[in-house]
Amino acid sequence: MSCVRLNDKREIERYLRKNVPLHIYSIGDLDDFFWPYTAWYGNRTNGTLDSVILIYTNPQLPVVLALSEQGDTLQELFSSVIGILPSRFYAHVSPGLESVLHSRCIIESQGSYLKMSLRDASVVNDFPCPDIVPLSYTETEAALEFYSKHFPGNWFEPRILLTNQYYGAKVDGRLVSIAGVHVYSPHYRVAALGNIATIPSFRNKGYGKQVTAAACRSLLRSVDSIGLNVRADNPAAVSCYTKLGFEIIAGYREFMVQRK
Repeated sequence: MSCVRLNDKREIERYLRKNVPLHIYSIGDLDDFFWPYTAWYGNRTNGTLDSVILIYTNPQLPVVLALSEQGDTLQELFSSVIGILPSRFYAHVSPGLESVLHSRCIIESQGSYLKMSLRDASVVNDFPCPDIVPLSYTETEAALEFYSKHFPGNWFEPRILLTNQYYGAKVDGRLVSIAGVHVYSPHYRVAALGNIATIPSFRNKGYGKQVTAAACRSLLRSVDSIGLNVRADNPAAVSCYTKLGFEIIAGYREFMVQRK
């Protein structure tokens, strides 16, 4: 196997487009907004790219995406890049690929997850959202307080508010629910929802569905594909997204990884 550093966006995109719902985060990361924070590795067979690994070089904690329907090829590539991965990183991997990490890394499972894709946009387009307001970059302090107070440890990068794709529900002027994006690219016509959360005391009141529907409606003006990740052991969230028109398209696992 020949592991190579990839720099051609068009070549990477051609590979990722073979399964847009599975690779929606990676496709979005090709956008100029995210591209400077990425490093890509792949393998070519007879000149054709057949597997790709993405390292999102977040300065706080790099994220490695190793996802594929063809496990054998990606497993070989994953093995070949272990030595050049960051010393500590967070990994999203297709089922079984964690076996590559066991001998050379200390890994801590963060759970099993599902990838979901919006298949029926009519639901979110018709969903009532009377309590929802858009959140711009001027709301950074309020968003940071919301996540730090109610969801400590949640990954939120304030500059993502510059996408203008975040929505909140307010009760008496207080943010009680937020939905936004982890990845958004009008150029590549994809978006991945993220940072969806509702204060526990305000759950089961419809706010989560409202903010998610509002975010989707906004995104559908500029993208063709919307996806999200959700914990497999969170049936309430899976049910919420299903009722909004999302479908499960794949499972994967997340790990905290420290190279030995």
